[in-house]
Amino acid sequence: MTDITTTRQLIMQQAQLKLDSDNAEKTWFLLGTVGCHLCDEAENTLRLFSSVTATAIEKVDIADFDEDFMMQFATIIPVVLTPTQQINHPFSVVDLMAWQ
Repeated sequence: MTDITTTRQLIMQQAQLKLDSDNAEKTWFLLGTVGCHLCDEAENTLRLFSSVTATAIEKVDIADFDEDFMMQFATIIPVVLTPTQQINHPFSVVDLMAWQ
């Protein structure tokens, strides 16, 4: 696995995210895919978290990645990438607050 900064850059590139540099550095990414019930639960948790912290969350479908990059996350989604950390499921709002 590459460092978090490189991983975040690859995600923005492969998912074709259009974030300006200020937002890109602050945005948290939720990696998941369609039909993943754990990803849906994680999204709800992140919604609660962002409502009290004003943290920008960008939902990213790993199906948009090339196969090698997708396989790095396929068995561990949902995953949250903060600007400095990778947080694997399971996590709660309290867990996310610790990484803010």
